Amino acid sequence: MTSKPTILVTRKLPDAVEARLARDYNAILNPHDKLYTPEELIEMSAKADAMLPCHSEHLTADVIGKLSDRIKAIANFSVGYDHVDVAAAKARGIIVTNTPDVLSDATAEIAMLLMLGAARRASEGERLVRSQGWKDWSPAFMVGTQVTGKRFGVIGMGRVGQVTAKRARGFDMDVHYYNRSRLDATREAGATYHDSVDSLLPNADVLSIHCPATPETKGLVNAAAIEKLPDGAVIVNTSRGAVVDDDALIAALKSGKVAAAGLDVFNGEPVDIHPGYRDLQNVFLLPHIGSATRETRNAMGFRALDNLDAIFAGREPGDRVA
Repeated sequence: MTSKPTILVTRKLPDAVEARLARDYNAILNPHDKLYTPEELIEMSAKADAMLPCHSEHLTADVIGKLSDRIKAIANFSVGYDHVDVAAAKARGIIVTNTPDVLSDATAEIAMLLMLGAARRASEGERLVRSQGWKDWSPAFMVGTQVTGKRFGVIGMGRVGQVTAKRARGFDMDVHYYNRSRLDATREAGATYHDSVDSLLPNADVLSIHCPATPETKGLVNAAAIEKLPDGAVIVNTSRGAVVDDDALIAALKSGKVAAAGLDVFNGEPVDIHPGYRDLQNVFLLPHIGSATRETRNAMGFRALDNLDAIFAGREPGDRVA
């Protein structure tokens, strides 16, 4: 009888996902959801044939270079894989996969929440109610930005961007987008294509960021880019913090050039987020929960396991990124 492969699971996963893991593999689980150090991951890799990490594990070139020779695959429980040095993994012959498609709806929901929360000053109002600071009403009280009928600009019209644009149309918003290549008419769904970010920005009353973090997109939303936005724009980020220049956005939020921002992702998250955000009333902040629904987290786990099933059956995984 062939022994089952051993999978090192770095975080606590949904019960249904762990049940399938236990059925089909020898699983090294993390029931207490401890955040392992790189040294611990390297040590535990000696007992495993593959890893199933999340974006909370930073698998740098140095870490990957020290993993056990047993490790054949890194099956990420995430659609983003910027936390993995894919070049280093490829150099060692380690297959890397991700979990696309399954979190598009959940992330688009959070983008809408961030847009509305930022534009309508939701976190500021919620704090007033909780602290008993709400004392009166007047026509000037808690006036925010209306998004209905405004221009909705998307950077990165991939799966999540397309679903978010569809949701924005529910607010009668006029969708504009930049993508590396233009979509076909069906997927474009009447949106206006821009062949550069600079062309998109003046047409974005709300700017929603959905591109991956790459060397090319790092700091893409910087002071020069923000200056091209309409005065009083709203910025939403559900992609990766690295796409935004924090100092530039904070300065624009203070000056009023940007009326508000809704952020689910940050540079240095979770503990080294720019402290300037915490001092601003006009930012709506969430702790990277774009995929945090029961349905989506189960689907992400099953997708990661589908990739592992293919790898250990000698087939090409459907979501290979390296």
